[in-house]
Amino acid sequence: MRILVLSDIHGNLDALEASLAAAGPYDVAVNLGDIVGYGASPNEVIERSREVGKYFVRGNHDRASSGLMDLKDFNPIAGLAALWTRDQLTPENLEWLRSLPQGPIQIPELPEIQFVHGSPIDEDEYVVTLHDALAPLSALPVSVTFFGHTHLQGAFSFKVAVGDAFRPPYKTIGQSETMQFALKKDVRYLINPGSVGQPRDGDWRAAFAIFDSDKWIVTFQRVPYNLKSAQDRIFAANLPQRLATRLAAGR
Repeated sequence: MRILVLSDIHGNLDALEASLAAAGPYDVAVNLGDIVGYGASPNEVIERSREVGKYFVRGNHDRASSGLMDLKDFNPIAGLAALWTRDQLTPENLEWLRSLPQGPIQIPELPEIQFVHGSPIDEDEYVVTLHDALAPLSALPVSVTFFGHTHLQGAFSFKVAVGDAFRPPYKTIGQSETMQFALKKDVRYLINPGSVGQPRDGDWRAAFAIFDSDKWIVTFQRVPYNLKSAQDRIFAANLPQRLATRLAAGR
């Protein structure tokens, strides 16, 4: 089974469409949350995500934008974007966001794999470093967990008290690229496909991953998209300009 894993689209329709066009054929799509927030196309992104996706978990921006969490832990720009998004959502899309499940979730045919937003321990936890990853890795009931939330593409692994971290070493800054990462059956993994709509690893290109459950291979991908269009949408919506300018820096 080829699984398209998307995360942290954040209302960026241009990045989502570029990712879907570059992904190639897949059997099922899984969305790790933060479908909205920051970007200026929340309804369009929700509708497109529902067209292509079958499995979803909720993200903190999905909860904030649908009124399910307090904004006190959000920075002012993120809070303004969440409130703006809430005002833009259609009633149907608002209810759909509110109904998204908390992770972990699983695909019935693949009991060794699970999907979460932050950490399998806490949906709002940021797993940024190997140190952050060791506790959830040591407690994992399954071999592979896909997670998002950090907007940092890569993987953490754990075997017999030894952990490791992997970041795809891309060679360009503006072209489509892929990087294969072969998994081992006797190792536990936390794998982040990266952010479709707002990468924060210094690479502005949209990020996602394909998991081949037969070959046990993750293919990390980066794809350029119409950055100016995404920025212009943010400017036209009168959202904070920082949300547009940061897209070009991948921060």
